[in-house]
Amino acid sequence: DDEDQYRIPLSNEIVLKGHSKVVSALAVDHSGSRVLSGSYDYSVRMYDFQGMNSKLQSFRQLEPFEGHQVRSLSWSPTSDRFLCVTGSAQAKIYDRDGLTLGEFVKGDMYIRDLKNTKGHITGLTCGEWHPKTKETVLTSSEDGSLRIWDVNDFKSQKQVIKPKLARPGRVPVTTCAWDREGKCIVGGVGDGSIQIWNLKPGWGSKPDIHVEKAHEDDITGLKFSSDGRILLSRSTDGTLKQLIFTGTSVEKYSTVGGLLCFYDRTKLELVSRVGISPTCSVVQCAWHSKLNQIFATSGDKSQGGTHILYDPTISERGALVCVARAPRKKSIDDFEAKPVIHNPHALPLFRDQPSRKRQREKALKDPIKSHKPELPVTGPGFGGRVGTSNGSLLTQYLLKQGGMIKETWMEEDPREAILKYADVASKDPKYIAPAYAATQPEPVFAKSDSEDEE
Repeated sequence: DDEDQYRIPLSNEIVLKGHSKVVSALAVDHSGSRVLSGSYDYSVRMYDFQGMNSKLQSFRQLEPFEGHQVRSLSWSPTSDRFLCVTGSAQAKIYDRDGLTLGEFVKGDMYIRDLKNTKGHITGLTCGEWHPKTKETVLTSSEDGSLRIWDVNDFKSQKQVIKPKLARPGRVPVTTCAWDREGKCIVGGVGDGSIQIWNLKPGWGSKPDIHVEKAHEDDITGLKFSSDGRILLSRSTDGTLKQLIFTGTSVEKYSTVGGLLCFYDRTKLELVSRVGISPTCSVVQCAWHSKLNQIFATSGDKSQGGTHILYDPTISERGALVCVARAPRKKSIDDFEAKPVIHNPHALPLFRDQPSRKRQREKALKDPIKSHKPELPVTGPGFGGRVGTSNGSLLTQYLLKQGGMIKETWMEEDPREAILKYADVASKDPKYIAPAYAATQPEPVFAKSDSEDEE
């Protein structure tokens, strides 16, 4: 009965899959026909309800900044362009079909005063398009500033806002938002404070409203109510401050999965709770007013998806359109020209030659084909040549037989051949000894001392 009272569409559910990691950003255009989902797998997927069938496949995939997670997505008021905020310092603008229109300039990280930099100097945290003006966007960054940009001029910014801090330094701005009329800006600061600036002539960085210690931890989400009277905030400290509905995270060692919790705005009492995933946290959620359908993103390190909750009786268009559109059944009369695919190795030019291993082994055994070198000379011969008659020439053979060529060196011992001249050399020296005979001193040998030896 409570769900009927609040018209919460919970009876049916579809999941837009495709991401390989958790889905961290979500944006549904104002007409409710296109959905953007950004993920920690660095990609953005685009879905079109009018063009999808029940397979629910995205029609385009983008990678805005290589190696940077997608953190925020926002449609322009006319839904002809969208803003993409990643972990890099530069936000990008795309048209409705996913073509890049430009990226904002990056600031100089060596300039200390952030007001003098041309753009953000560290990773962005959030961004949102102006709800009324189609040329203005807002971004927040880990460098501790909020900046307002003109999408027609990517080289310069319109305004730099530095939040009020208790002590000088750089505290990251974790999230930001416009109010419904675009007349004021809200920023969630890393010190747990919420600061609001009204856009009026001569306004600066001093906040009009400064709520200190609004949360005890990082503020992850800020939204104004449709009537502009209530500001909704969400933090990682586990608290809800005047929130209508929110997603929950999966705690470590917890048995409860990711949930969507709905609260009564005036009483702040839990009205309804629905489980989205048994193992994954709910990261982003949106309730589209025209479609009356609820979008919630979830995922982990291996997969991510966007869950859409709807009720055929109270929801309109959106998921109802594509779910009812089943994929076309194939007819027996269908004809599709199958292309001729040439296997590269089937062509003679690229074909592998047949194995010739056996032929190579046979050739190795043949001394002529393998060019086997001749064995060294081991038997009788002269000059390295061996003939049929112990010599290559007849003359050598005849001289050898007559005793004119003697090969005594082959049978002699070289040591004995040298020592037979030892006595002759000592008795009749010819060269070395006579040269030193006149100058050579008498050799003096040490005499043994018998006492020392004893």
